[in-house]
Amino acid sequence: MTHKYKEARSNEYATSSDFCRIYTEQMNSLYLLSLLLTADPQKAEQCFLSGFEESVRNNAVFKERAYLWARRGIILHAIRLLSPRPADENESNEARLSPLNGHGYERVPAVLQAHPNLVGILGLNSFERFAFIMSVLEMYSHQECSLLLGCFRRDVINARTAAIRHLAGTITIERDPGEMSSRLQKVTTQIVSVARASS
Repeated sequence: MTHKYKEARSNEYATSSDFCRIYTEQMNSLYLLSLLLTADPQKAEQCFLSGFEESVRNNAVFKERAYLWARRGIILHAIRLLSPRPADENESNEARLSPLNGHGYERVPAVLQAHPNLVGILGLNSFERFAFIMSVLEMYSHQECSLLLGCFRRDVINARTAAIRHLAGTITIERDPGEMSSRLQKVTTQIVSVARASS
């Protein structure tokens, strides 16, 4: 390999210091992703730190993709930690929890208090939460979500739909399908814009 080629190649790939900079500059955004996925501050911290350690250690990724790679690392660690699975039709679905297992809003971490529209995501069951975050907020394809989560595409689509309906509060507006559709669109747009603005 020529010296010029080695130098050009080393400039293209993210280094450990690039990932340290990303995790420092984007700490709130990356921790918010961890917290939304895990719905538990301690597990969120564990995912955040594991994602950081892996990014710094295994950084064979182009510089311009390093931030997305850091986010992906957090998602993969959260999947390993929580093993979210779609509910079997014969089993009762995991109970939806109010934010942080029924504790009041004062227990919601400060990073989420700044974005109250995102607090509702914590109330989804774990599989719905992962499907919604990965497919809507992180814009992974249904196929990629199904591969990462080890399930069928239809499981991801069904969970995403259930999450959006839950977040839109469709229980109170089911009588009017036009209003429900409008509210689903509005809530989804608001949640996506808040989540992306915090990135």
